[in-house]
Amino acid sequence: MKPKYQVLIEDIKGKILSGDYKVGERIPTEFTLQEEYKVSRHTVRKAILDLSNEGFLRSEKGSGTYVSNQYQSKSGGKSKTKTIGVITTYISDYIFPSIIRGIEGRLNEENYSLLLASTNNNVEQEKKALEMMLSFGVDGLIIEPTKSNLYNPNIAYYLSFKEQDIPFTMINAFYEELDVPFFRLDDVQSSYLATKELISKGHKNIGIISKMDDQQGKYRLKGYIKALGEAKLRFQPEHVLSYDTETKLDLYTNLKTFLNDNREHLTAIVSYNDEVGLETVNVCKQLDISVPDQLSIIGQDNSYIAKNANIKLTTLTHPQEKMGRDAAEWVIKKLQGNKELPNETYYQPELVEGETVKELTT
Repeated sequence: MKPKYQVLIEDIKGKILSGDYKVGERIPTEFTLQEEYKVSRHTVRKAILDLSNEGFLRSEKGSGTYVSNQYQSKSGGKSKTKTIGVITTYISDYIFPSIIRGIEGRLNEENYSLLLASTNNNVEQEKKALEMMLSFGVDGLIIEPTKSNLYNPNIAYYLSFKEQDIPFTMINAFYEELDVPFFRLDDVQSSYLATKELISKGHKNIGIISKMDDQQGKYRLKGYIKALGEAKLRFQPEHVLSYDTETKLDLYTNLKTFLNDNREHLTAIVSYNDEVGLETVNVCKQLDISVPDQLSIIGQDNSYIAKNANIKLTTLTHPQEKMGRDAAEWVIKKLQGNKELPNETYYQPELVEGETVKELTT
């Protein structure tokens, strides 16, 4: 458990970085902070002293304690070498190394520095990453949103970047509450093409596995429903297996139940991504369901795991490294004063044929 003064420090610092307490504004009195946080006067004074030493606060005798603007210079601030912050949900997993490689490659060409953080798709970790970027004084920011299909409690931090005229763009998804430029795959089209491919091979009973706390999952479900509708196939809720970040650890078990319950009904599955597609292949082996003879499976994203698996997964492309380069290019041009930049960039997916889809014979 954190010491009380540390909790107070983090809360006040967060309010400064998010813009709740603005530079030059007086913060609540010591007595008010004591009452609000149920702490002693000594605890309040220790927190204020530490924040003053970090450059976040300054005290004026007889007047009060005010928000200072010295924290940026103390923690790095602006330097001759421009620094671009990059916040992704994950760093070393799945398609993220390729995206980061694209960003880093483009920034290196312009001698920009990169400051990297990840959130593990956790909003509290996202908050800490945003506070770090604001405290460091990055010149621009590239973000992959955390739990992008849900309300985000860190919106104030993004508004603080806007108020400070620090350009930022989002990749893979965006927060619908914000008017922000983004680079993303056309996820509706990706899942639409996946489902349409299965339909063209004679499949009529098609299930989907989708992650529902991320925007990609919502749109990929939409593409699946769109393709079924065009083919006059009925959408059946029992053919949908959904999960989120917290229940991902239970996916293997839930997949076994889902496939067992539907083994007499489903002939094909659209997977949220390649990782889930290959997990589905593994569960099928455990259940003696032959892929693709008894069940066809399509992944999405054309990731390295799909390319290096024991079975060549049928999948859809994702721009990965190009998306990273394009997002970095956008930030660089924005910092150079270019005002004619796109607000929305969608990449169109293409089918990558593999070994996991079988054409049904009538």
